[in-house]
Amino acid sequence: MIPREPVFPAHRHALYEQHGYSAAIRSGDLLFVSGQVGSRADGSPEPDFAAQVRLAFDNLQATLAAAGCTFDDLIDVTTFHTDPENQFATIMEVKQAIFPQPPYPNWTAVGVNWLAGFDFEIKVIARIPERAA
Repeated sequence: MIPREPVFPAHRHALYEQHGYSAAIRSGDLLFVSGQVGSRADGSPEPDFAAQVRLAFDNLQATLAAAGCTFDDLIDVTTFHTDPENQFATIMEVKQAIFPQPPYPNWTAVGVNWLAGFDFEIKVIARIPERAA
């Protein structure tokens, strides 16, 4: 059995302790990252939507870095949106800044009606590069 190893970013936000979950789990050469939201250090949502999306990606980047990964190591991306039709343009603007050219990761977007006070969440699976394993 492959052991599960929890991974946390250096400056983890309060939500991990408040809700009892790991930022990510390393299993072999795969990293399963919990949904990352645009939370401030105290766990509260960033009120500006565009800033909340950017902060969610910043939180994701910090979690990936803690396991020796970057956005280039992403295999699977799932995003959750409370108002996809009205949020899509903002999300695409941030996404295109992070992934400006192919190859793009695969991506599934899901509309939801509740994200615990947040309006955007991103969950990923990454392959941990050999240099970090």
